[in-house]
Amino acid sequence: MESFFGYIGALCIGLILGLTGGGGSILTVPVLVYLLGIPPVTATAYSLFIVGTTSGFGAIRNYFKGMVAVKTAFLFAIPSFIAVFLTRRFLVPALPDTLIKTDFITLSKDTFLMGFFAIIMFLAALAMLRKKANADETETDTSKNNFFLLIPQTFLIGVVIGLIGAGGGFLIIPSLVFFAKLPMKKAVGTSLLIIAINSLIGFTGDLENLNADWTFLLTFSLVSVFGIFAGIYLNRFINETQLKKGFGWFVLLMAVYILLKESFHL
Repeated sequence: MESFFGYIGALCIGLILGLTGGGGSILTVPVLVYLLGIPPVTATAYSLFIVGTTSGFGAIRNYFKGMVAVKTAFLFAIPSFIAVFLTRRFLVPALPDTLIKTDFITLSKDTFLMGFFAIIMFLAALAMLRKKANADETETDTSKNNFFLLIPQTFLIGVVIGLIGAGGGFLIIPSLVFFAKLPMKKAVGTSLLIIAINSLIGFTGDLENLNADWTFLLTFSLVSVFGIFAGIYLNRFINETQLKKGFGWFVLLMAVYILLKESFHL
């Protein structure tokens, strides 16, 4: 029964990625840990492969539909990957296991990172909900003013992604919409390519110390890929403004859940 619900979770991961271009990495680790009983460290590595593979197939499908801004994706992926690598290699290991310890409060590194994760999600959700989507907006030239805004923005997002260990679609999409000036649906397709690049490169860093169950990993990923194709198909029937609002509310609810969980250890 747990395996059944686990694979339903895999389908949902792909569906959310296909519809919104993000959110899959938020669901993947909880599904692997709580529904399938996989240890958290292994689940984190599996998540990178699953989200990276699923996003990659979704990006290819969107590319042939003209919904991927390849140049913008690589302008985004290069600085963000560098930032993710530097953050994971140097900053995160330098953080002590206990950041604050008094008679009244103890703040661990894990709680800090998850709380930071939730706050960033909350701010990203508010940005998406307050800004109107413009379905008629066209892609603009990122080589001029937007280029100089995009590079530091993507590096900072890479640092945040490195700290929280997520795919970061909830951060990538607002940046693509507001800085690269992509329409929402094209931002969704482009974010899938960026997530695939970051996640799969990140997964290669775990291969040396990971004894992966490739049969399970490929089967789970296949179900998730089916979900993303379903999400991409359903995307054409959804109004862009509704899609943007739905994504914003989803991220907001996840942020509130994480804050409550970390505050009260639910």
